[in-house]
Amino acid sequence: TSNKRTLRTLFRPAALPPPVISETSPSQRKLLAYHRGKEQQEMINQLLIDRALEVYYITMDETDKDETAPSVTELPSTVRKPLKILSFQADYLFLKKCVQNNPVVPIQQQWLRSMLAMVPQSLMEGRDRELLTEDLLKEIVRDYEKSMQRCVLRRALIKPDIEELDKLEEEAPLPLLPLGLDFSSTWHDNYITAKNQIISTLHILHPTMKTLLDFGYTAFFNFLVVDFSSSRLKGPIDCKSFKTDASLSCSKAEDEIMSTWHQRVIGLFTQSEALDGVKLDQLESFYKCVAVLMSNQLKELLQRTTEVFVKLFDPEDRSHLPLFKMDLTFDENRMEFYPSLQDLEESILFVVDCIGQTLQNIQTIHAWLTGGTATLDAELPAHTIQWAKSTLKKSIGDNLEGPKEHFKGYVESYGWLVDGTAEERINRFAAERPSFDEYT
Repeated sequence: TSNKRTLRTLFRPAALPPPVISETSPSQRKLLAYHRGKEQQEMINQLLIDRALEVYYITMDETDKDETAPSVTELPSTVRKPLKILSFQADYLFLKKCVQNNPVVPIQQQWLRSMLAMVPQSLMEGRDRELLTEDLLKEIVRDYEKSMQRCVLRRALIKPDIEELDKLEEEAPLPLLPLGLDFSSTWHDNYITAKNQIISTLHILHPTMKTLLDFGYTAFFNFLVVDFSSSRLKGPIDCKSFKTDASLSCSKAEDEIMSTWHQRVIGLFTQSEALDGVKLDQLESFYKCVAVLMSNQLKELLQRTTEVFVKLFDPEDRSHLPLFKMDLTFDENRMEFYPSLQDLEESILFVVDCIGQTLQNIQTIHAWLTGGTATLDAELPAHTIQWAKSTLKKSIGDNLEGPKEHFKGYVESYGWLVDGTAEERINRFAAERPSFDEYT
């Protein structure tokens, strides 16, 4: 019928809050805000009542629907409680949707660039890798926005304790903090303190150290203590001469370094400007830093020389392989090489030891200035010497396969002439005393 109440008539028209007049006093603004809040609360309460009536009206049978709809207080208690629960659910979901629709603070581009900077460049080359990177960045942005929405939602709304509502929630719970980790103390103050301490004591940043680095680079970048790269062009050399040349080369290189690089370093520290900004209580640590820097430069020179020398005997590249003079001798009914293959190996390994013994008695700058006896630590690391000798032994064995086969051929062809076999056969033949016909 025309006068029968329908679902549409159960809801009152939404009343917007009155506009706020800008030119008002502070007390008037407080009153208007209080009045507006009160009206909004009344409107929310009325919406809740109307929604409960709507749910109840929908659940009624057609025979029970009359022209006069009951009020909330007239509903039976068995209906009011479920309606109240449904109302809480609907209001919570409505407010949750409003919060989720609010814009969140976007992720900073600097964060994304920092993430990309941590990925090795080799993993970002190629068209497919670029597309994959874009997809990953989009996924990161989506996860960030979703996490922000969940965080804002939990800070803005309190979820009602309703079992039916848990079934509607599809989101997983927020991850818990890791157990056993203490985040109560801040690290920023400790970081700033440590950073300031490092800056005040990190002498490698001193301008004098930069000059010292330049001296070392200029003196050592194209210098070797021992250089046998052109030995093959000079022809075969005997083992004794090879060892002598290595010793003379190391001695000559040490004298050259002491007269050029070391003299320049001493001249640098005899100037007063070399210690500008260094406090008196920091002199010892400053000179220790100088000693470590000089030691590293000398160790790098000796290590590079050792690596270049080992590379000369690479079986796969024999363009610079030194030639050694070897004699095949016969002495005391025995054929052998002179010098022996073991002596040849010892002569080559001698060069590694000779390199390691070079530049071991250079005074530190502090000892030179004060008349002390301390020397720089320029000793080659034990693992470097072990690597060099093991690699050389293998390379020497591979390169001596040819001479060993040559010697083996001589022994197989002519060994019976010198090992007594031939003499035994002659004596046995002479002792048989055959007849003339047997001789013929």
